[in-house]
Amino acid sequence: MGRILIFLYGVVSYVIFFLTFLYLIAFVGNFGGLPFVTKTIDSGVPGPVGEAVLINVAILALFGVTHTVMARPWFKEKWTRIVPKAAERSTYVLVASLILILLFREWRPMPDAVWSVADPTWAMVLTGIYLAGYGIVLISTFLINHFELFGLSHVLANLQKKPPPRYRFVSPLFYKVIRHPLYFGWLVAFWVTPEMSVGHLLFALILTAQILISIPYEEADIEGYLGEPYRQYKNRVPMLIPFLKSKGGDAAAEPGGGHRPEPV
Repeated sequence: MGRILIFLYGVVSYVIFFLTFLYLIAFVGNFGGLPFVTKTIDSGVPGPVGEAVLINVAILALFGVTHTVMARPWFKEKWTRIVPKAAERSTYVLVASLILILLFREWRPMPDAVWSVADPTWAMVLTGIYLAGYGIVLISTFLINHFELFGLSHVLANLQKKPPPRYRFVSPLFYKVIRHPLYFGWLVAFWVTPEMSVGHLLFALILTAQILISIPYEEADIEGYLGEPYRQYKNRVPMLIPFLKSKGGDAAAEPGGGHRPEPV
C-alpha cells in the first residue's frame, strides 16, 4: 500500500506540474482570452508600486531559493530522512508547482510599457519565438529523460521494487551545442515578447538571475558525480550561448540519454 500511495503521489505531482507549466505559458504570454486563464502577468488593476514590487519579488525569491536549495545533495540527504527517497523528486516538483500557483494568484500587475511592438507581423514573430522557448524546454526534458526529471521514473521503480534510475554522461542533440538548453529555453520564454511591461521585466530579471546563480552549483554537483568526462564537456561546450567558443578540451560524450546525473 505504501508503494502504491507513493506512486499515486508522484502521478498527482506530475499532473499538477504539467497543468502549471501550461498555465505559465498563458500567464507570461498574456494569453488572457484562453479558457480557464483567469489572470496573466499584466492583467488586473495596478496597485501601489512599492507593494507590487515587494510582493512580486518575495514570491519570485521564494521560488528561486526553494528551487535551488532543494536540488542540492546536502538538502536531499536531510530531506529524505523525512520523505521517502522515491518521493523526493516528486516533492521537489510539487513544491515548485505550488509556488508558481501562488505566484499566479498573488502577482501584482505592473503594466507600464518598457517596449511594445506595434507591427502585427513582428508581434506574431516574437510570439512564435516565445512559444518556441517553451518548446526547447520541453524537448530538452525528453532528451535527458522527461519522466525521470519529474519524478515518475523514481516512483514507478519503487512500485515495481526496482532500483532507482542510474545516471551516465551523454550529450544528445541540443546538449552538443550548449550545456544548458533547458535554461536557454526558459530565457527565451522570459525575454522574447512583443510587449514588455515593468512587471514582466521584473519577472524576467529575477528569474534570469536565479538561473545564473543556480548553474555553478548545479555544475559543481554534476562534476562531483561524473568527474573528468563532465569537466571535459564543460571545456568543450559553451554554457548558454550557442556557438560561443568554450575554453580548451575536446572529449567525446557517451551515446544515449541525457548528460546530467540528476537534472535540477
